[in-house]
Amino acid sequence: MTTATVRIGSIGGEAQPIAVIEDFAPDPGALRAFAAGAAFGPARNHYPGVRAALPAAYLADQLPVIVAAVADAFGRRGAAEVIDASFSIVSTPPGALAVPQRLPHVDAFGADRIALVHYLDPAGGDGTAFFRHRATGFETVTEARRELFFRHLDTELRYGGPPPAAYVAGDTPLFECIRTEPAAYNRALLYPSWNLHSGAISPGAALSADPRRGRLTVTAFLSIG
Repeated sequence: MTTATVRIGSIGGEAQPIAVIEDFAPDPGALRAFAAGAAFGPARNHYPGVRAALPAAYLADQLPVIVAAVADAFGRRGAAEVIDASFSIVSTPPGALAVPQRLPHVDAFGADRIALVHYLDPAGGDGTAFFRHRATGFETVTEARRELFFRHLDTELRYGGPPPAAYVAGDTPLFECIRTEPAAYNRALLYPSWNLHSGAISPGAALSADPRRGRLTVTAFLSIG
């Protein structure tokens, strides 16, 4: 039985909700053991690392906790659909990052989409940071804001050049960091997928692709309500 506890907060001036869940999984050690034998491969969709399939029971076991937290934090009480879920490890060296991987990003533009990050590194490691785009003031990129945001960003990159080959670490010329949520073993975050965010990867982080040594997480994207 899980002993998960939920803390609800908000992100930035737009006060987007975030749920921080402690003791999220009843047996995080078993998840780490499963990941140690999993077949990791290159990730898709600009994720800077590797991914592997989860145990079949993971989402079935955790979905009630997720649905209850989303109802409390987001006021969304509809049916939950899992869009994507996997073990994920940030492992790409900074010098190999593509331009989109050097910038804060959003995962979806709709109000129904919720992102989950579940931290499984006993050392804690790097957390998740949230940002405001300086030129537009946007902290979220909705469908209505999508065209304006990317038009501004494209112009900034065209005339200002690409950002350095590094992970986003705090404020940058284009983005202001408005919140950083630290990682902790068996902590999970739930937040709207339209929030501008990035892994808060420290300069000099080891970035091992070995699930026994690296920044092992579960990342998932859900549609709720």
